Amino acid sequence: MSDAAIASRTAEGLRCWLADCVASHLGKPAGEVATDVPLSSYGLDSVYVLAIASELEDDLDLSLDPTIMWDNPTIDALSEALVQELADNT
Repeated sequence: MSDAAIASRTAEGLRCWLADCVASHLGKPAGEVATDVPLSSYGLDSVYVLAIASELEDDLDLSLDPTIMWDNPTIDALSEALVQELADNT
C-alpha cells in the first residue's frame, strides 16, 4: 500500500490497494479486477485469501478476524469493513 493510502486509510485507498493485491496474486493487471465481483469468482482459494488478510494485518497494524474476507466477499465490501475496523480501533 502506498504511504498516502496508509495515511488516509480511506475506503478508496484500501479499495485500490486490495485490487492491486488481488491482481498480483492472480498475475493480472489491477484494471482487470472488478471491485464489485466476489473474490471467489476469481478462483482465489483459502490460501490466497489468508495471504491477503495477513498483508492487510501487517500494513494496517490490525488484528483481523479471519472471517472478514468471507463476510465481505467483494473488494468494495471489504474496503468498507476495513474502514470501520480501523475506526473501531482508534
